[in-house]
Amino acid sequence: MQVKVLFFGQLKDVVGAAEDRVELPEGASVDDLLAHYRKRFPRWEQFRPSLAVAVNQEYADGAARLRGGDEVALLPPVSGGGHDRVELPRAPIVPQEILAGVKAPADGAVVVFDGIVRNHSGDRPTLYLDYEAYEPMALRQMEEIVAEVRTRWAVDRIALVHRLGRLQIGETSVFIAVSAPHRADAFDACRHAIERLKRVVPIWKKEYFADGAVWVEGERPAAAEIASPRWHS
Repeated sequence: MQVKVLFFGQLKDVVGAAEDRVELPEGASVDDLLAHYRKRFPRWEQFRPSLAVAVNQEYADGAARLRGGDEVALLPPVSGGGHDRVELPRAPIVPQEILAGVKAPADGAVVVFDGIVRNHSGDRPTLYLDYEAYEPMALRQMEEIVAEVRTRWAVDRIALVHRLGRLQIGETSVFIAVSAPHRADAFDACRHAIERLKRVVPIWKKEYFADGAVWVEGERPAAAEIASPRWHS
C-alpha cells in the first residue's frame, strides 16, 4: 500500500522535501513508517522524543494502523516564531518571567492560567505536593497541545510549563500563558490548553498530609484521546 507523507519545519531540511510517497506492507503502523525514515536519515533521531504524528489530520500514536491512501503529517516541535515555551522544570516557576516572554507588540491580549498549590484537599490540610512525570512522553504531549492550539485559534505565543518535584503551599504548579491579537482566541486557547494538559499529559500528583499521603486520581480519558490509564496534574 502507498501512503502520502508530509514534512514540516526542520524535518523538511532533513529529508530534503516537503512530501514523500512510501510503499508499506498492508497493516503497517505509524511506528513502521517512522522506522523507515530512521533508517534513511541519521539525523532523524534528534526529533524522535518530540515528534508528533497526524494521520488524515488527526493526531495518532505509534500503534495506529495505516491504510493505502492515508495522509501522514510528521510534525517536529512547533516554534511559534521561536517564542513558544514547553518545559517541565524542577526549580520554582517564575510567572512574571514567563509572561514577559509571551507578550509582543502585535498582541492585543495575554490570558494566563496560574495553578497554585492550595493548603487543603477536601477537609484535610495539605502539607505539600510531589509531582512526577513520564518526562519524554509528557513533553511530547505538551508540544502536541501547543500544535493543536495553533490549528484552532489565531494565537501568537504560547507558554506551557509544569513543575515537577516537591512543591510547597502557594507555589505555582502549572503556568500557561497565551498571547493573541484578540482576547477571544487567547481565552479559548488557554482554557483548552489546561483542560487537555490535565487530561492527556502523563503527570502524577501525590498529596501529603499530617496523617499520611495519597496519589491523586482523576477520570480516565476517552479511548480516542489516549490508550492508557489516567494521570493527574
